[in-house]
Amino acid sequence: MNTISPSAVAAAKDAVPTSATKWTVSKVEALYQLPLMDLLYQAHQVHRANFDPNEIQRSALISIKTGGCSEDCSYCSQSARYQTDTDREALMQVDEVIQAARDAKANGATRFCMGAAWRGPKEKQMEVVTEMIREVKALGMETCVTLGMLKDGQAEQLKAAGLDYYNHNVDTDADFYEKVISTHTHADRLDTISMVRNAGIKVCSGGILGMGESRRNRAAMVAQLANLNPPPDSVPINNLVAIPGTPLAASEKLDNFEFVRTIAAARITMPKSYIRLSAGRESMSEELQAMCFFAGANSIFYCEKLLTTMNAGTNRDVAMFEKLGLKAI
Repeated sequence: MNTISPSAVAAAKDAVPTSATKWTVSKVEALYQLPLMDLLYQAHQVHRANFDPNEIQRSALISIKTGGCSEDCSYCSQSARYQTDTDREALMQVDEVIQAARDAKANGATRFCMGAAWRGPKEKQMEVVTEMIREVKALGMETCVTLGMLKDGQAEQLKAAGLDYYNHNVDTDADFYEKVISTHTHADRLDTISMVRNAGIKVCSGGILGMGESRRNRAAMVAQLANLNPPPDSVPINNLVAIPGTPLAASEKLDNFEFVRTIAAARITMPKSYIRLSAGRESMSEELQAMCFFAGANSIFYCEKLLTTMNAGTNRDVAMFEKLGLKAI
């Protein structure tokens, strides 16, 4: 078992991150070992120095192509390898997606994210997706897609269509990755992120907690994200939704305080990134979410459904924002 020295924890307590900070796994793990109130205090200071602490960015997410994916991601209901309640559906029509974007904008979302369940897009599919991007962009919304692994030239096509963000999560620590996914590697993920960055598209990349990983794995994932040059513009932190029929269906729920510690570690190590509460929020209490916001989370998915799993719901979020005095941006 890896241990962190008292001196390392003391150093973490007073750490002031800079743009040049190199985050080792041990440094991030030392943050986790701080007394919770010290960690929250430090994370909130970093957050307040870089953002308005009462502003939350809101994104909507829609599945434009559901099910039938050839990948074997152990957490995903859309894999063709598992028997789940998710049905295979064809790529949505452009007009359907645009209406969903109009509805999301009317409800207060400022970014519209479109996800497709495939290993990577074919050229014919790219033609449809780029049209969706252009039409959503014309509504005055930020655009984001998650399409799997890209081939040479595809990131440039997305950029030309007006794409703002490309989501491609690292999912978990590189050393734990093969325990969750075998059909591609952690390095494959980084290759697509590099293509996106080189095309001038902002990167949205985070991970999933509660898949059986250790605290050191969680710290390593945070360090890997923080050490990207530059770190992701947006960092979704997902709390595993254990879906029946997937290999992770029986996973033990992650401790709430451990989840909050990860939010705080992400904020401290990535001071200028948006940290998003993503999957799993539908089961979080308002008190837990408020603690996450204090620790540095400043983005949420603001919609009824996240691809194939339920989300918190817009009415619930509006009520929570009013209670906490939060402003949507």
